[in-house]
Amino acid sequence: MGKKQQWDTRLMLDQSGKVAIVTGAASGLGFEVSRALAGKGAKVVMAVRDTEKGGEAARKIVREHERADIEVMKLDLADLSSVRKFTDDFRKGRYRLDLLIDNAGVMAVPFEKTADGFELQFGTNHLGHFALTILLIDMLKKVPGSRVVTVSSGAHSVGMLDFGDLNWENRKYNKWQAYGDSKLANLYFTFELQRRLDEEGINTLAVAAHPGWSATNLQRHQGWLVLLNSIFGQPAGMGALPVLYAATAPDVHGGDYFGPDGPGKMRGYPVRARSSRRSRDVEQARRLWEVSEKMTGIKW
Repeated sequence: MGKKQQWDTRLMLDQSGKVAIVTGAASGLGFEVSRALAGKGAKVVMAVRDTEKGGEAARKIVREHERADIEVMKLDLADLSSVRKFTDDFRKGRYRLDLLIDNAGVMAVPFEKTADGFELQFGTNHLGHFALTILLIDMLKKVPGSRVVTVSSGAHSVGMLDFGDLNWENRKYNKWQAYGDSKLANLYFTFELQRRLDEEGINTLAVAAHPGWSATNLQRHQGWLVLLNSIFGQPAGMGALPVLYAATAPDVHGGDYFGPDGPGKMRGYPVRARSSRRSRDVEQARRLWEVSEKMTGIKW
């Protein structure tokens, strides 16, 4: 899997018969991932905070792929009661889940708290997805070869979790540090989830990916980034490729991490990426898992 191959959705395997949940599917990467999976025959549940926008996005996909099997469901990752309701509703009448794409996120927003009192970026990007995944893990375990793909970021390399103050109540808030922390947490979660699946001998893969610099709504709070997007950002469809590779390619292993192959790993086609040394700290990952169980009240 090198540069010459230049993997894109044309090389994606048929996904007929598979059921996928994509969080943050109304726009950006989540929309592109949903569109590609639906185009290859998967049943896609677009998990969105705004169901009106989600409905518009779903209709757009159906206009492109007439046979697309899509459902829009409400999910607010910044509210654990919404996460529980979503998982309860999803289970009704469903027997399988093949792909869980933990994609939704907020980036470098002003200080705010979730409905449960967590710092917004850590609470949404990590804890919301942690809760969602653990509440659905029994369904994933039943499907051999199922996958959990968590979307991280190159910003994880600046992450350094302060376990004494995860909600930024005792420090001056730094929105970029908080974002990096949440993206580091995404990798800790992925690697620890894979270790736990391996220990139980379960054939479910936990994989991570990052989109490089992709022009999406994620940057809407940063005026200067919106400007730079037009110069440096790649289209969201390209940014979605590492996520789609992680979700569907046959040569993916648990604990893999994918990103673009181009200059500065900011753009290009998907290849295996190397995460920071800190992200591979097993003790820190275990500690975060235990803390996350306590904070959410949801246990493995």
